[in-house]
Amino acid sequence: MEYENLTTQNENSTIMGNTTTTTFKCKTCGMEAMSWDDATWILATSFIIFTMQTGFGMLEAGAVSLKNEVNIMVKNAVDVIFGGISYWAFGYGLSFGEDVGSNPFCGVGSFFVDATNDNMGVVFSTFVFQLSFATTATTIVSGMMAERTKLLTYTIFSFFNTLVYCIPAHWIWGTNGFLGALGVIDIAGSGTVHLLGAASGLVATTLLKPRLGRYDNGTKPLPLGNGTNSILGMFILWWGWLAFNCGSTFGISGGKWKLAAKSAATTLVGAMGGGASGMIYSGIRTKGQVHVPDLVNGILGALVSVTAGCAIIKPWEAIVIGGIGGLLAIIGVFLLDKLRVDDPVGGFGVHGVGGFWGMISVGLFASYDPIENMSKGQNGLFRGGGFYLLGVQLLACVCITIWSACMTLLILLPMHLIYGIRMSEDEEILGSDYVEHGIEHQLQTGVFFNGERIQSEPTLYSRRQSRRSTHILNNKVGSTASMKSYTWTVSGSIKPNDNSQKQNETELDAKSIKTVSFLPTNESKERDETDFVNSTETMKTTDNKDNENILINRRSSFKKDAEIERTISDAKIEPIETPCLSGSTINLLPGTAQ
Repeated sequence: MEYENLTTQNENSTIMGNTTTTTFKCKTCGMEAMSWDDATWILATSFIIFTMQTGFGMLEAGAVSLKNEVNIMVKNAVDVIFGGISYWAFGYGLSFGEDVGSNPFCGVGSFFVDATNDNMGVVFSTFVFQLSFATTATTIVSGMMAERTKLLTYTIFSFFNTLVYCIPAHWIWGTNGFLGALGVIDIAGSGTVHLLGAASGLVATTLLKPRLGRYDNGTKPLPLGNGTNSILGMFILWWGWLAFNCGSTFGISGGKWKLAAKSAATTLVGAMGGGASGMIYSGIRTKGQVHVPDLVNGILGALVSVTAGCAIIKPWEAIVIGGIGGLLAIIGVFLLDKLRVDDPVGGFGVHGVGGFWGMISVGLFASYDPIENMSKGQNGLFRGGGFYLLGVQLLACVCITIWSACMTLLILLPMHLIYGIRMSEDEEILGSDYVEHGIEHQLQTGVFFNGERIQSEPTLYSRRQSRRSTHILNNKVGSTASMKSYTWTVSGSIKPNDNSQKQNETELDAKSIKTVSFLPTNESKERDETDFVNSTETMKTTDNKDNENILINRRSSFKKDAEIERTISDAKIEPIETPCLSGSTINLLPGTAQ
């Protein structure tokens, strides 16, 4: 696109005196494009939208196990780096190119984005703004593929995923895109960004299959790795969403600033409606508790829902749309788990279901915009506009979903067949942080005493000693578990629940196991130096069968870097002494809570 400068003098002696306004006029169509203050607004909102990568990263890191949280942050950086390179090279041109050959399906021109002195302000500000949208679409997929995807494979996918996004962006936002010509309205990307990203992620997570052991013990949601990170990530996304929606007015000249202000109001109150839905739903489901995933997904689902029509709906309508969208997002997460499709961060419910509802809500609630005609002269069904707008909005959802799913499969399937997109079982157990980045967490990762993560990761492992998975102890007293560099022998007597006199024959109940972890304490100054550490901890567990308390007093001495895990059953345990490493003992004492 080529532009010419149109400089005018404006008199405003009351406030600023004479001012100069520079606008740009497209040489091809003769339409006024933007002024310098529009460009400033676009750049400012682009910078804020860029911070959403931090929000997505923290949100996803809070949802996964500790052993994978660094890796998910790295993948968010990959989205910007490699997804950004491909968008600069060909993505922007396929979306907004207007050279000879541009058509309703895709744009042509503006490849390897550059500009002349005359039009660099328009071109570069537009590129930066649209780049932030493109990387967001890919980041949605990263969360849905979390905890089991090879970094190299994901990097390649991130580069080519630009093709998934840029074509639908042309359909709706390009000057000659066929969906835009039909009257489809998607102001800030409920369909073009969020529904598209969710459809892509659904194909990817289906191809990957669930994480190890995810549904071995039912479909109940796993506890968050770090709820604080998830909440902070949600707030950062909320902040970025204001720029996402307000910046989509694409300037503040003329009446655009009014629509930007309206977008801010509808975005805020819509999210409030979704948050209220999430809290009410969680309180009913849990009988008084508010679970963090329900709250977070309710707010984010609402934000996605109001994105398509943020400038052409009223605040009370935004609350309704956001409240329904938040509830639908939570239900979408629940239903996907029931189908045993593993989506670690609930991305499909939030972005897929929320994005679909957002597009449909425009067809219902949209009001004619006399200021900048962002409604394209149309009203929604509830405003007397008939079914046409609702129909084309639905058509857009179908086109975007089919395109995104097919293109994602086309990108991932060859890599899946040739190289593999999923980590090996041992690598998945060790965690991406260690396998991909060499990070060794000092705390036990992925195992909690409430039994939830135990069900999700039933295989125990020792990272430093064997760097491979080790099986759960044989379900017999007196069994031996070998871990390459040492052997741990378990012996002693266990009193069965049926009070029989048989000893050394009771099998552990695999369905109701508890795990006690003996964690290393690094006191030595040199890796090869032997250092023994004594530790004593007291923990209470509850016998699910007899509702009796068992007091486990664990005291162990072990070499630096040792990491041992002991699996016990919900049985009544008599005092025993169990030989362990280097002559140390583990005392299991019956009793009550201190």
